[in-house]
Amino acid sequence: MSTDTRPTINAGTVPDAFDDVAETYDLMVGLSPGYHAQVRASARAVVEALPTTPGRRSRVLDLGCGSGASTLALVSALDEAGIDAEVVGVDGSAGMLRSASSKPALRRVAFAQADAELLTSSELGSFDGVLTAYLFRNVAARDRLIGEIREVLAPGGVLVVHDYSVRDSLASRWAWHATCWGVIIPLGMATAPRSPIYRYLWRSVLAFDGVRGFADRLWRGGLTEVEIRTVSGWQAGQVHAWRARRASA
Repeated sequence: MSTDTRPTINAGTVPDAFDDVAETYDLMVGLSPGYHAQVRASARAVVEALPTTPGRRSRVLDLGCGSGASTLALVSALDEAGIDAEVVGVDGSAGMLRSASSKPALRRVAFAQADAELLTSSELGSFDGVLTAYLFRNVAARDRLIGEIREVLAPGGVLVVHDYSVRDSLASRWAWHATCWGVIIPLGMATAPRSPIYRYLWRSVLAFDGVRGFADRLWRGGLTEVEIRTVSGWQAGQVHAWRARRASA
């Protein structure tokens, strides 16, 4: 008989689960090889595709910003490109937002707590670019979320989704099992031994869309110019970025 009394996590309880690990999450991702470099690449994919309107300052959204690693990647990519843009970070976890907003490098960012699936009711305005890192797996109504993002994207605006996807490849699924049980879950046990969030991460990736299936979902959701990138290195075939755009007209 199992003696594991840790609560079960589902899409509706993910923000609360991240509250529980907010204080140690930065340590966790810092110990994960390649995490920051991969997110920086996706942030640059947003910035290099931003539409520009003369005389108007761009607005960029980090949706599901967590403790701010992806937000910092966005800010750095904008600075590297010499773009003065307004950056907004949104997350459902109050604990993660406290961690993100406490970082001196993110003082210029406006943070807000909101449900990603109710984004259009949050009165945040429109954005020229949206980055979501490791968000879509944690949302039950993925098509609805795509619709919400499409509505807040300005015409011509760009979306980059950064996440795991292993359904299309048996080799990638086995590599994911090895990644989780060899790296992620042991690190999670060391940094947050009472939390089930990292076992949930393992299961959520296995249940997520395939790479092509998610690209098709973006097309069906009314986005265009959908393209797929995958990371290189030890997580090749596991971590991907999908870039898409709202039509200009």
